[in-house]
Amino acid sequence: MLRFIALFSVTLLVLFGVELLNPVQATVIQPFTGLLASISAGLILPFDDSVISSGRVLRDSVSGFAVSIESGCNGVEASIVLFAGVLAFPAPWRAKLAAILLGFMAIQGLNVVRIISLFYLGQWHYPIFEWTHLYFWPVLIMIDVLLVFAIYLNWLAKNTSQRAPRGS
Repeated sequence: MLRFIALFSVTLLVLFGVELLNPVQATVIQPFTGLLASISAGLILPFDDSVISSGRVLRDSVSGFAVSIESGCNGVEASIVLFAGVLAFPAPWRAKLAAILLGFMAIQGLNVVRIISLFYLGQWHYPIFEWTHLYFWPVLIMIDVLLVFAIYLNWLAKNTSQRAPRGS
């Protein structure tokens, strides 16, 4: 357990440190955040043709309301927490890679739902938007991270127990 906590902590520090580097922000994080806005707009457009995506901003052309997807709201930090947990836990690298890829998709899938819901909540009732943005969604995203990690650990336990030689 001590080994896990140490590896988890070091991995978190390293990944958060790398994420904060200006070249990483410019070449990876900001383009990815813009992609989230484009994906969100693409999912909304069949139902609402007043949505416009520009960079990391999602805007309603009728009301003028916009949400800007900033650092901390792009799911990258939540993904880093999952990555650190998966990397720190002893398992085969193939299983770790699968957990990282599938977990990232689960986090980002929920994050797109978050972005779209906030886009409409902000147009409907701003005080509810603020509360949901600041309290509800951050907790839900971290619960998603914990659930993905728990599912991964459960899968590992089942997979490991099936491969273990049976006693007499």
